Amino acid sequence: MTTSLPNKLTWSRIIIIPVILLLLAIPHGWAAWLALILFAAAGITDYLDGYFARRDNDITTMGQFLDPIADKLLVASVILLLVYNGQINGMSVLPAVIILLREVAVSGLREFLASLRVSVPVSALAKWKTTIQLLALGFLIVGRYAPDGIPATTIGDWGIWAAGTLTLITAWDYWRASLKHF
Repeated sequence: MTTSLPNKLTWSRIIIIPVILLLLAIPHGWAAWLALILFAAAGITDYLDGYFARRDNDITTMGQFLDPIADKLLVASVILLLVYNGQINGMSVLPAVIILLREVAVSGLREFLASLRVSVPVSALAKWKTTIQLLALGFLIVGRYAPDGIPATTIGDWGIWAAGTLTLITAWDYWRASLKHF
């Protein structure tokens, strides 16, 4: 049902993406901080929609379809704009690309397995990857506008590398688990 709270939270995550991207395109500190606040709120809705759906036994087909799409749209669009803006640059583009490639590959894999009526649950390590990825992107969003003494860009770069490493591991886990279905 579209009107359930979990689905409304998922839709809110999708709807806020263009606003976050617009703010990231504005080269001012206030815009970066507002983008961070909206990005953090979107990340929190990712947790809350699943929590409320499970708690209230309100798991819907629409929610199962939209939730991973909302996550991928949020992360991919922010990564692309941060690379475009130069907030992810140099060798740190490599784990960003790995994250994007994994999202596409795992989505395709999940679609294929769903056609076989095989479900691949999200692993605990994949949830950690998502958390580290969202934190890293948050630090990179603020980047040069962080308060003095807080190396936000450095923290974000280290985080994106950690997320990229976990991305490779979790991608391999998904592929390995699916090999018997090919």
